[in-house]
Amino acid sequence: MTTPRDLDGSSAGGQFLRTALALSVFETEPVRLTNVRGDRSTPGVRHQHLAVLETMAELCDAEVSGAELGSETIVFEPGLVDDGTGRGQLAGGSYDIDIGTAGSVTLLCNALLPLASILESPLSVTVSGGTDVAWSPPLDYLRHVTLPLIRRFGIQAACEVDRRGFYPDGGGTVTLRLAPSSLKRIDLLERGSLEGLRLYSTESESLADRDVAYRQAEGALERLDGDSDFELTERCESTANSPSPGSALVLRVDHGTGIAGFSALGERGKPAERVGEDAADAANRFLEGTAPVDRHMGDQLLAFLAISGGRVRVPSVTDHVKTRCELLEAFGVGVELERDGETAVVSVTSPLGCGE
Repeated sequence: MTTPRDLDGSSAGGQFLRTALALSVFETEPVRLTNVRGDRSTPGVRHQHLAVLETMAELCDAEVSGAELGSETIVFEPGLVDDGTGRGQLAGGSYDIDIGTAGSVTLLCNALLPLASILESPLSVTVSGGTDVAWSPPLDYLRHVTLPLIRRFGIQAACEVDRRGFYPDGGGTVTLRLAPSSLKRIDLLERGSLEGLRLYSTESESLADRDVAYRQAEGALERLDGDSDFELTERCESTANSPSPGSALVLRVDHGTGIAGFSALGERGKPAERVGEDAADAANRFLEGTAPVDRHMGDQLLAFLAISGGRVRVPSVTDHVKTRCELLEAFGVGVELERDGETAVVSVTSPLGCGE
């Protein structure tokens, strides 16, 4: 076994693990992760992280140690062969993954997206778990914000929804489809003119008699600041089959160069109108700034920048941005972080395979 690259997750959470595994597969380089999720109150591997680890291992025939709940040390050695470019070649196929809890389906899908750039044939992954749960992007953020944006840069990806899964039962089922893709350089520095707003409000069947989806939408629209050049271009309210009661709302802001998204989830005792207001408040704060992407997308794009190179202006330097930049540097990626007023520009000057 090649000596693995040591990575310390003591100041990071689950995103550090997910990104490290994706980069390990991409580079066909073994990694040893210690202090996994070290800055969380319950450190170590949880169900959703174990699902990502097992999925990555199955996709690339990896040798793994530490693949168990609670593990704080993982050694992961991809079984791929370097194709001579410093990158692996990943076979496609069809896989079924059951997270087993309301663990996030969307975070697992996000971890897989960059791997489209090394696929040899189409890949289909059907995942069961939580589609709209706390501490992760709601399903409509993945479908209507993440995927449309990364498709602009060459990633061929689609998401099919069979059933929604809210907390605590989960039980949602989603199929992510990826095709072999050529990722283009990403440059997102200026926002450009606002073009429109799209709204996606979802309720479970058990909440339909309370008009939750409609009330969430109304709460959001009443809270948004008025702008004569800012029109509602799509409004979608839906009732979803789900084993758990729940709701979610996603706002998508389209502008000259990119897409930004803002979301909120329903909670027991929280008025539906307030759910919409929370998402609208986040959108209003974004509209006061100059970044072309929201803070969550700014973090997500860094894994793609590591592959393609480029620059992105993020609304702020969050802990996720800091730890992911540090992780990219650990893999030999040339990263520059330059603060510019309230925003910051993250630049990848030497992508994977061009650093060390």
